[in-house]
Amino acid sequence: MQDILIKAACYIGIIVLGYVLRRRGFFGPEAFGVLSKIVLKLTLPCAIIASSAGKPIDISMLTIMLLGFGGGVLYMFIAALVHHGKSREEKAFAVLNTPGYNIGTFAMPFTQSFLGPMGTITTSIFDLGNAFICLGGAYGIAASVKEGRGFDLKRIIVGLAKSVPFMTHLIMVVLNLLHLAPPAPVVSFAQIVGNGNAFLAMLMIGVGFNLSGEKSQAGAIFRVLSVRYGLAAVLALCFYFLLPFALEVRQALVILAFSPIGSAVPVFTAELKGDVGLSSAINSMAILISIVIIVTLLVVML
Repeated sequence: MQDILIKAACYIGIIVLGYVLRRRGFFGPEAFGVLSKIVLKLTLPCAIIASSAGKPIDISMLTIMLLGFGGGVLYMFIAALVHHGKSREEKAFAVLNTPGYNIGTFAMPFTQSFLGPMGTITTSIFDLGNAFICLGGAYGIAASVKEGRGFDLKRIIVGLAKSVPFMTHLIMVVLNLLHLAPPAPVVSFAQIVGNGNAFLAMLMIGVGFNLSGEKSQAGAIFRVLSVRYGLAAVLALCFYFLLPFALEVRQALVILAFSPIGSAVPVFTAELKGDVGLSSAINSMAILISIVIIVTLLVVML
């Protein structure tokens, strides 16, 4: 219990640190863009390599990957329905900022620390499907929505191909399926760089955090988060009571269902020329909500 609370306090503290430093002028207007590029193109890919290198995947468990992918698709569909009649910009923002799970920098430490090896394996496989959504898929669909072009599979594929984290994930999956591992020096380098990912990702969110206090912004936050956590509750119940997996696997899936929105989403929002401040605010609030829910669930389940 104490370890859970300490980890949660650290996440919150880093977000607050980034916000305070920005307000005091330590970070300039360009800081978010610089931090986001470092996270998306360097520390996150290295964290993926370090966490998945040399871990063979059992093909029979790849069905869990579909849960991560299917959940993201469902979130985008519901977000589009809820924002029916809104402008293309608002709908694209919702499609991008509602799906995707923050696995590497948030959920993994919880499942790894409190649910043992099976929790770690479940989380890694779930994240394979999640990567298709949060590391390029949602961005491709949101871009198509914003431009009014409808479903554009080519745009999505191009978006995924340009995503450094996604391509890193894909390469590591192939290597693990073939029971191969990157050279030891590469893994060592990735571990050193990847160790900074959680800190930089949380700091980035704090730097980008911006609440204007306008009613329109509050309404947008409420719509996105209500869809997010309303559907998360339904998915968590289905995962726990309906799936034919071992208890440890179902417990891990419940935690994953309540993971916050992916930390790379504000970065993709910036690339889409959307409201980065609003995206960061939603992301930050999702982390706070997820911390409360996950800590409570761990106490109840364990």
